[in-house]
Amino acid sequence: MSKGLKGKVAVVTGGGGVLCRAIALGLGAAGASVVIINRTAAKGEAAAEEVRKTGATVLALSADVLNADDLLKAHRRVEKDLGGCDILINGAGGNSPAATTTHDLFRADQTQGGFFDMTEAGFRSVFDLNFMGTFLPIQTFARGMAGRPGATIVNVSSMASFSPMTKVPAYAAAKAAINNFTSWLAVHFAEAGIRVNAIAPGFFSTEQNKALLWNPDGSPSPRTQKILDHTPMRRLGTPHDVVGPTLWLCDSTQSGFVTGIVLPVDGGFQTYSGV
Repeated sequence: MSKGLKGKVAVVTGGGGVLCRAIALGLGAAGASVVIINRTAAKGEAAAEEVRKTGATVLALSADVLNADDLLKAHRRVEKDLGGCDILINGAGGNSPAATTTHDLFRADQTQGGFFDMTEAGFRSVFDLNFMGTFLPIQTFARGMAGRPGATIVNVSSMASFSPMTKVPAYAAAKAAINNFTSWLAVHFAEAGIRVNAIAPGFFSTEQNKALLWNPDGSPSPRTQKILDHTPMRRLGTPHDVVGPTLWLCDSTQSGFVTGIVLPVDGGFQTYSGV
């Protein structure tokens, strides 16, 4: 299914994370050279070591996706060592307690942890990480991708972009912005030969959402039970679940006439009305 990825150079931001590490492994196994960009160098290098076991050429670079100078240095290194970027996966993102409410609904007797207790800095940090952390890598790498055969950008959105989850307003708003931006980019870059799409994972257990999904003893939280009740497949996603859909979007021999879509990977969550 991914024969068209052989020999391509794929840059993966947030490659040290759970989902993007799995995507990087899939790209490497499909024959692509993989560049892992991660803010924490140790996590990026650990992911790179896993990808190298597939036989792929791998480059691990430390860069903050909110720092234009960092990204420019990374871009120059990719150009120098690998000849440029064919595929850009924008996976850096996440949530923070600073932009999370402790209650689903507002009540007048709440004393803390509500919407009015969030700080501007906390909200901006999450929104910027997810949205500007997608905008800046595209601005850095896309110019060099124009005209390259099979050039593809895949943004990582979320099912929260379609139906905002309670408690995570900044994260949901940023992912909704990514959907709109993906559509805009798909049109803007169409004649330059760059396809732009996004994947929208449903509910996956990662380090960022661990406290929301699991109790301290490891049992499912009430929130997790709600998710399972509303997911027809009755399970959370696994990292492997995002690999196939992402590789399909990356492979222009398979999805060459697909651009501007946001592909749900959610176990049917979006389609279920609850009754």
